[in-house]
Amino acid sequence: MSLPLVPLLAVASVLLGGWACWRRRESTDPTTTESPRNPASLRTDGGEERPDDGHPPDDRQVSEERRTDGGERRADSGSEGRVPVIGTLYGREHKTSKPYGLMRWVTSVDHKDIGILYLLFGLAAGMWGATDAMMIRTELFTPGTDVWNAETYNGLFTTHGLTMLFFFVTPVFTGLANYFLPLLIDADDMAFPRINAIAFWLLPPSLVLVRAGLLTEVLAKVIDAVGPRIEFLYALEPPTMGWTLYTPLTTQLANPQVDLLLLGLHLSGLATIMGGVNIIVTIFTERGQGVSWSTLDILTWSLLTTSGLILFAFPVLGSAVLMLLFDRNFGTTFFAVEAGGPILWQHLFWFFGHPEVYILVLPAFGLTSQILPKFSGRKLFGFKFIVYSTLAIGVLSFGVWAHHMFATGMDPRLRASFMVVTLAIAVPSAVKTFNWMATLWNGNVRLEAPMQFLVGGIGLFVVGGVTGIFLASVPVDIVVHGTYYVVAHFHFIVVGIIAFSMFAASYYWYPLFTGRMYNKRLGTAHAVLSIVGVNVTFMPLFLIGLMGLPRRSASYPVEFTLLQQIATVGAFVLALSVGIWLFNMVNSFRTGPVVRTPDPWNLKESNQFSREWQWFERRMSENLSNPDRALADGGRVDDGPDASGGDADAATGDAEN
Repeated sequence: MSLPLVPLLAVASVLLGGWACWRRRESTDPTTTESPRNPASLRTDGGEERPDDGHPPDDRQVSEERRTDGGERRADSGSEGRVPVIGTLYGREHKTSKPYGLMRWVTSVDHKDIGILYLLFGLAAGMWGATDAMMIRTELFTPGTDVWNAETYNGLFTTHGLTMLFFFVTPVFTGLANYFLPLLIDADDMAFPRINAIAFWLLPPSLVLVRAGLLTEVLAKVIDAVGPRIEFLYALEPPTMGWTLYTPLTTQLANPQVDLLLLGLHLSGLATIMGGVNIIVTIFTERGQGVSWSTLDILTWSLLTTSGLILFAFPVLGSAVLMLLFDRNFGTTFFAVEAGGPILWQHLFWFFGHPEVYILVLPAFGLTSQILPKFSGRKLFGFKFIVYSTLAIGVLSFGVWAHHMFATGMDPRLRASFMVVTLAIAVPSAVKTFNWMATLWNGNVRLEAPMQFLVGGIGLFVVGGVTGIFLASVPVDIVVHGTYYVVAHFHFIVVGIIAFSMFAASYYWYPLFTGRMYNKRLGTAHAVLSIVGVNVTFMPLFLIGLMGLPRRSASYPVEFTLLQQIATVGAFVLALSVGIWLFNMVNSFRTGPVVRTPDPWNLKESNQFSREWQWFERRMSENLSNPDRALADGGRVDDGPDASGGDADAATGDAEN
């Protein structure tokens, strides 16, 4: 019934490809672009100016000419008393001449561009997944299924989990890695720029495949409103088997959307593996001369360990997903009930699934260790121990998967071994926590918005980590397994330190991204509401779980109503905090105070002016050293060695004076 969808997608792909080729030819038309053969026409950021004779343009023509990438020169910005905005989102760097606007973002292989694309994609997917969460909490406000039906509720928690894990957290951290890793190790770009671009562009179709049921349903209803009913668009229904895809339910569901979901997960896994390989090769082969293994920063160590986990974990998921596809469509029996297949699926899934938890949390640990000292006025306490603990987590994470399966009736001796390893992996996490506390001790702590989120995230992580130790104990886990206790434990980590580290990074690097400063009062309001929201939302779930209420049910006994309503109110507080953050980011980008110093956080005072800020300082000095030649997007014209002469020197001297 869903077969006509294939030719429809093929036709759409052909039309989209034709449009892209046409735009590409138009953008490379010799009447609108210029070959960068004349070195005198190159700017320091890689773009080109357009003088006809190769000589530097007269100052009177600066405001009248345009660059080939579409930017405009700013005429005598210094004389107007204005400081050009220097930030990546304003002054974009080009290694080669390329189209400007939409086609530039579609065809770019620059690590900063791709990093921004990852961040925007992760933000969009996160908002979608958060909408699922709000719909879930809305249904749970009352004991009965009053708002959505049970099938819709099942679809919501399925897509919520898959979207947030695969399309929100992982892309956001990959985006930060793409953007900052080359800056931190003094590299020109990622090792494989084209593979880097391919890895990103595999993600949007992956998300469409995973969530196609909702998209086709919305499209069908729009078409119904203006034209004839198209039946095959209703064939795909939102998946309802849960994000863990347990068999035999997943095998037996007739919904063709399940097949597309499995293909989407496989495709996203390939994209993640490409990104992981790129990060590893970049760290090993692209480090600058002054960057050795002993001087590597803590965030880079965390990204390296995370990428190693990706290489070992995601192929297992890809293999298991293909086996499940074969069982559904080709009559194989990998997960047949008669052969004990459902347990095999759990082993394969959780062999991927628990390292995936650390794939998500290790970059958050790295961000916390990277940013926390900057606002403590001290160097990171026990740097080597944090590096060793990161590597230890990476190794031990592959020996704890079966603690998700204590309730399946496995051999008690096997359960005991997994319990010991699960308890052991808490040790390196505790090492990090105590080292963060020691970094704060007697430090010059500045409670800026990044620091507020880091301190709040550490506190929430302690709650999530301690409750995880209880779940590692076989007797406790058997009692609370499958209850809201597990939901609360997991979300104190995912919404706590993981999301909080993202918010901290967004505030910390906001001046570098945009050249402007955010509204600090809104940043503080965001932090306070977020900390309150997480506690109000998920703390009641611990109590509900200890009282024995199973999770993943749209209805519940009436005696749990009050605690569920408190949790729902907390979820809306969290939603309000995210709204404040979005408003702050967008409005500050438009009207925020312009950053006039490359050290907005006074990092030089504590000798922690790290490499990405040193890059920002070099870029700002290059762009502002000659205000008469400044460009509208923050770039600077390089007239070449033969054309510079005394005017440039005089302009530089004036700027210094």
